[in-house]
Amino acid sequence: MSTSMTFQQKTYVKPPDKGSFPLDHEGECKLFMVKYMRCMRENNRENSKCRIESKDYLDCRMKHNLMKPEDWKKLGYHEEQSPT
Repeated sequence: MSTSMTFQQKTYVKPPDKGSFPLDHEGECKLFMVKYMRCMRENNRENSKCRIESKDYLDCRMKHNLMKPEDWKKLGYHEEQSPT
């Protein structure tokens, strides 16, 4: 009879910095999400080329309470104007 010991290492998962990210079940921001994803695909996933689309998407999510309203500077939008 062989005696083998199995060691299990506990892993700790760090929660997201901004908390949960609720799903858009009603599709309120789907158009903005599609525009952002299309831009990312067309630009080989270079986020710097899709800043307007990403800002529009985040703005929609904030307006529909799908994320906590944040200052644009905290989200990395320092010099651009906020979307209308």
